[in-house]
Amino acid sequence: MKKKFIAKASRWLHIYLSMISFIIILFFSVTGLTLNHADYFQKNAVITQNKGAINKNWVSSKDTLKIQKLAIVEYFRTKYKAKGAVADFRISDNEISFSFKAPGYAADTFINRSDATYTLTETSQGFAGFINDLHKGRDTGKTWLWVIDISAILMVLVSVSGLILLLFLKKKRVSGIILVILGFILVYITYHFWGQ
Repeated sequence: MKKKFIAKASRWLHIYLSMISFIIILFFSVTGLTLNHADYFQKNAVITQNKGAINKNWVSSKDTLKIQKLAIVEYFRTKYKAKGAVADFRISDNEISFSFKAPGYAADTFINRSDATYTLTETSQGFAGFINDLHKGRDTGKTWLWVIDISAILMVLVSVSGLILLLFLKKKRVSGIILVILGFILVYITYHFWGQ
């Protein structure tokens, strides 16, 4: 009775978790290929440089606590549609620098504090860069990191439930286990002898 329950539960888990995680597994499989061959898929980074000046009052105060960070950031979001999270906001005596970072996108900003002139350099990696950064969880935020963790758990459950199912198939059990072991050995040998 216990074996029957385990077999039934494994089958149910394997089928439905496979369906739920189908898109996730497909996405991480495709992006695994695009990451592995990034030179081929990420050929056309588009770099745009913009120059100008912002309100001098936002950057001229000697007290760095009075620098108008929010106004500065919103200026670039509005004027250039800069996207993503703000990172590495630094204020020195002569310069303010910061970056906008999002999957497949970066915008590096440098502002001269003496005359409020700036240079904004935007780099867009295109669609391949976007999906590759999603795969890695780079510049994606905490919610997407949860998606990656949940995806990993689903893939483990699909694999384990499939292996348990295999153990209940009398005619395929031995050949299936042999293939699992051969697969493990093949991966190990490939890495050990040719992977370094």
